[in-house]
Amino acid sequence: MKNAKVWFITGAGRGMGVDFAKAALAAGHAVVATGRDTSRLSKTLGASGDLLTVKLDVTRLDDAQQAVRAAVDRFGRIDVLVNNAASFHAGYFEELSPEQLEQQLATSLTGPMNVTRAVLPVMRKHRSGHIVSISSTAGLIGFEFGAAYAASKFGLEGWMESLAAEVAPFGIATTIVNPGFFRTELLTEQSTNYAKPSIRDYDESRAKQLAFWHSQNGKQSGDPAKLAQALLTITDQERPPLRFIAGADAVATAEQVVATLKQQIDAFRDLSSSLAVSP
Repeated sequence: MKNAKVWFITGAGRGMGVDFAKAALAAGHAVVATGRDTSRLSKTLGASGDLLTVKLDVTRLDDAQQAVRAAVDRFGRIDVLVNNAASFHAGYFEELSPEQLEQQLATSLTGPMNVTRAVLPVMRKHRSGHIVSISSTAGLIGFEFGAAYAASKFGLEGWMESLAAEVAPFGIATTIVNPGFFRTELLTEQSTNYAKPSIRDYDESRAKQLAFWHSQNGKQSGDPAKLAQALLTITDQERPPLRFIAGADAVATAEQVVATLKQQIDAFRDLSSSLAVSP
């Protein structure tokens, strides 16, 4: 393949990561597939001369640095980083333990930072690269029962938007991806961690929330394989988008966020504009 690239994908053994890795390989790219369980990576993705599987716990900076060294030793460079690894700690904020909040941020916010910190010296050396971070519609708007998850995704987006300006002079592009509901393993028992019920005031609403989230597992409308193809298209652009809204449901959410923000601006425009220091 004339424009073959080296992809470095976190969380490549489960969920969207599997589809991303398979699509990149099928398109003729080399793939560094990372995850906590290398045997799962090998079983899921098979064997290929263009595939390197590497153990990586994104919450550990040392792991990230070792994985990047392995990638460079094998392929010489990293062209596309896909920060995909994430977790989902669901529950009402008061019932989420401090440990659950820390785990959510460690995996979905600090984790991408760790991996990107390890990859950036390689990309800067080559004066090229593309950092893609998988966010969510929860990075655009908070939602009941999702305080921890939304906090991690809002943080991810603020970091990525700031990073974009910092690395652009080195020929490095960044893209935030905001998927809607995609049919992945995120809502399975293995991937979702619920807060332990502890406050009776939330009993009724908690029951409704749990019923909703359990009902969505396996019923999501988005096709991860199609999102993987969209990533191939995005990463092949001469000027990749700073943000990609993925899925019709995500587009509807984004449009509502824009409309609500505009309404809030207009509702208090005069008051907001009256706060300058008087001459």
